[in-house]
Amino acid sequence: MDLKQLKHFVAAAEEQHFTRAARKMNIVQSGLSASIRALEQEMGAPLFVRTTRRVELTVAGQVLYERALLIIAGVRDARRAVAAISGLERGSLSIGTCASLNAFFDLPLLLGEFHALHPDVEIRLCHSTAAKLMDKVKDSSIDLAFLPLYEKSREIVSMPIASDRLVVAHPLGHPLEGRESVSLHSLAGETFVDFQLDQGTRRIVDRAFAAINVSRKTALEVGDVQVLLDLVARGFGIALVPYTFVMARAAQSTTPKIGITSLRKPGIRWELVAAFSGRAGAAQSRNPAVAAFTGVLDRVRSEKKLF
Repeated sequence: MDLKQLKHFVAAAEEQHFTRAARKMNIVQSGLSASIRALEQEMGAPLFVRTTRRVELTVAGQVLYERALLIIAGVRDARRAVAAISGLERGSLSIGTCASLNAFFDLPLLLGEFHALHPDVEIRLCHSTAAKLMDKVKDSSIDLAFLPLYEKSREIVSMPIASDRLVVAHPLGHPLEGRESVSLHSLAGETFVDFQLDQGTRRIVDRAFAAINVSRKTALEVGDVQVLLDLVARGFGIALVPYTFVMARAAQSTTPKIGITSLRKPGIRWELVAAFSGRAGAAQSRNPAVAAFTGVLDRVRSEKKLF
């Protein structure tokens, strides 16, 4: 049984005449008759009582007619629903983000731009660590995430949002104070205040030390950059953090002061990206709202409204 057969059957039931039904469906009468005969064979029962002047439904035909109307209406509604989703007349978009990224871009502005264009798309927002967000993108728990890129994946497409360098944040009066730059090797004996293990910046830093085969001591692990920098200012250790975070803190007159020392080249680069499921160069078709959102993101980024 297919949808076309059901439509032929319904037309014949409503017209009570095969010729008129065939004309209504824009096919030849023999084609409509053959379609209905095939349907009767599949159902295992006659659907019409045929006379020379008209056709009438049998009891089995009446039962099928009622079901067929529901099926055809259901398919029509399904098509309308899909068309609405594809046209972004409805749907949802789930976005994940890490903490403290407001120093790099204006997420409320971006969400506002998207909502103005697609007011009927429901936006859901969650906060988590980079590692958890990456897992959620991979298993489609969320559609898109803003996070520090700590690994490449063939399953993930990433759009660059911002790039920064990591610098050494240290307490005032620390031996590093006054030094313009230091090597990563020279930090081996220092005590660190660090991000938790599943945060993107921590993984970037751990990978950099592993690449030069240097171990380090971590005294405290935290989940928030402001707490981390407060602990550095209080003398609990040094930290490697994006320069933009340190400068944002320096602009606040009420927070304890910290010192900054650069890393010698090649240093450590820190990249903020929008990550979503897919393959680079391929159309993003799982959720049309993602393609629309990344289009808005690309436009807003090019207009330099985000920063």
